[in-house]
Amino acid sequence: MKHIRNFCIIAHIDHGKSTLADRLLQITGTVGDRDLQAQTLDDMDLERERGITIKSHAIQMNYRLDNQDYILNLIDTPGHVDFSYEVSRAIASCEGALLIVDASQGIEAQTISNLYLALEHNLEIIPILNKMDLPSASPEEVKDQIVELIGCKREDILPASGKTGQGVDLILEAIVHRIPAPQGDPEAPLQALIFDSMYNNYRGVVAYFRVFNGRIRTGEKVKFVNSGKEYLADEIGILKLKPQPRETVETGDVGYIISGIKQAREVQVGDTITSMERPCAEGIKGFEEVKPMVFAGIYPVDTEDYEELRDSMEKLQLNDASLVFEPESSAALGFGFRCGFLGMLHMEIIQERLEREFNMTVITTVPNVSYFCQTTKGEMLTVNNPSDLPDPSHIDFIEEPFIHAQVITKSDYIGPVIALCMHKRGVITNQTYLSSNRVEITFDMPLGEIVFDFYDKLKTISRGYASFDYHLIGYRQSRLVRMDIRLNTEPVDALSALIHADKAYELGKKMCEKLKELLTRQQFEVAIQASIGAKIIARETLKALRKDVTAKCYGGDISRKRKLLEKQKKGKKRMRQVGNVEIPQSAFLAVLKLD
Repeated sequence: MKHIRNFCIIAHIDHGKSTLADRLLQITGTVGDRDLQAQTLDDMDLERERGITIKSHAIQMNYRLDNQDYILNLIDTPGHVDFSYEVSRAIASCEGALLIVDASQGIEAQTISNLYLALEHNLEIIPILNKMDLPSASPEEVKDQIVELIGCKREDILPASGKTGQGVDLILEAIVHRIPAPQGDPEAPLQALIFDSMYNNYRGVVAYFRVFNGRIRTGEKVKFVNSGKEYLADEIGILKLKPQPRETVETGDVGYIISGIKQAREVQVGDTITSMERPCAEGIKGFEEVKPMVFAGIYPVDTEDYEELRDSMEKLQLNDASLVFEPESSAALGFGFRCGFLGMLHMEIIQERLEREFNMTVITTVPNVSYFCQTTKGEMLTVNNPSDLPDPSHIDFIEEPFIHAQVITKSDYIGPVIALCMHKRGVITNQTYLSSNRVEITFDMPLGEIVFDFYDKLKTISRGYASFDYHLIGYRQSRLVRMDIRLNTEPVDALSALIHADKAYELGKKMCEKLKELLTRQQFEVAIQASIGAKIIARETLKALRKDVTAKCYGGDISRKRKLLEKQKKGKKRMRQVGNVEIPQSAFLAVLKLD
């Protein structure tokens, strides 16, 4: 056990975590040159296409130093703020972390947030200066930033390049010397923490765990403490590039278990595995409950696929514990699910994975955040969906979630960044110069304002230089109103939104104009309206497609033409009463990108 090292790699987006992991796998000989490819551990098509890590990936490496064999368990983590839950789980199952900083970019927002997360768990931090081979690298300046942030010695910072392989040997030595061996008692009753799981079509649920105390053997009867379920450990093993079966998995090791579990909901990330013969007294304190930030409805295109969608969502939840969902129904879309996501990218990824992995085509409604509403009777309601909001006459006040946002950018872009945040109802709380040309700005702003396109706009106005991180700070009272979109006076519940009263008129007008562009013309006139309660605040009219009924009338009295036109008019009126307007899927998403 004293020759085991468990560590993870943390950094901001695009600072080279996965590339450095490739070099570590290559030098330790874990992956042969034939199997090696860029971002070896990213096994999802989606990760490869986008060039981002979505899932944390665990792998075991063997390393020999001073005639002693060491086992190194590496976990590569995502960098994007939407997947920070993955990072927190990886950190909980390690003793050390490699903090990677891009030598050309310096310290970014997510670097700081992941570092604090690691320090909370008392992890040993090894700072690494990556991308030293770039001509734009400024190592001395970035070293100053790291020393200031962590308080380490300058010589502790290891220069490296994931691309060329420079400094990787030093990193491996530092892992062995600096990161402590896992603590635990091999003779104690078995305690193993489940930190991830996935669904295999042939073998059922595969759970990944870290053994904290005791050992687990093949064929042993085990129990999941939180769920109380009992299983037979059909196959256990360790995680190389491909899973390798073993007879026993010892204390400090990271491994997997297959026990023929068919029901996805029986396995919870954060649960403890123990032995039936010698059960442990209590489970390991797992991870914090995930707090979704963004809510949206996901509906099957065909209502008959509802059960299949539920099945797919449960299997996906195994692999992505931060997905939360519950059933709901909509007048426009039928039966579906109300889902909680950690951000807009997370929502996009889930939608894409449902399509690719489970062949489910879905409709997503307008995303929103959760609000608290106090009624005049003194009840406090949680509102996840605008349609759940009570009648305005019964509302005392509404509270919306606020975040503390941290933006790090070049000093050239301070003006546009502040203007953007002010537009999104943000209030500046602090401004600090990290160096002569880098500045950190902190804001308090409503979460609902950053949900849609804040991140994209921030990147656009700062030419990609600004980095962004946020955390929730609680709820505050706001003047919010529910805006409904009506087609021919019928409200479309999937397009309802809770927005600030000052912005309602502007947004209502834009939404009506956008829908006028997107909706296909009908045989009858369609009125597109935005309303707050009974008050109409904006309107557009989609003109009818008309057939030229007077074409066959040539010459003769005008009354013949008029008679035909009157007849057409009556027909249009009747169609309008019975006709319904189909809303294309593109309309739901286009409405979000209005600014």
